[in-house]
Amino acid sequence: MTILLATLLATAMMAGLSWFVSIVHYPLFALVGQPEWRDYHAAHSSRTTWVVVGPMVVELVGSGALLAWRPAGVGAAPVVAGLVLAVAAWTVTFACSVPDHGRLSRSYDRRVGR
Repeated sequence: MTILLATLLATAMMAGLSWFVSIVHYPLFALVGQPEWRDYHAAHSSRTTWVVVGPMVVELVGSGALLAWRPAGVGAAPVVAGLVLAVAAWTVTFACSVPDHGRLSRSYDRRVGR
């Protein structure tokens, strides 16, 4: 049951963080001036990494662990769906977000910022 609780908490944290970043944080990128952009983005990336890595790892590892140690009363379908979604989140992060932030680290681009 501990694995399930930890995975659910990490998932809830990442869901809330994703909403906040999408609705509040990323739109504010457009308000940072070009002279300050590189320093701002470097600080943003460094600090964000510390906030997201832990919950993302717990979410992925926990989702995988639930396949092996599924609590009584928890069906296989939700566990498999959770793992698929966790893998999808990592895939989107490394296929889209990391390259976009690489581009943004050089200079602000409204299209990428959106």
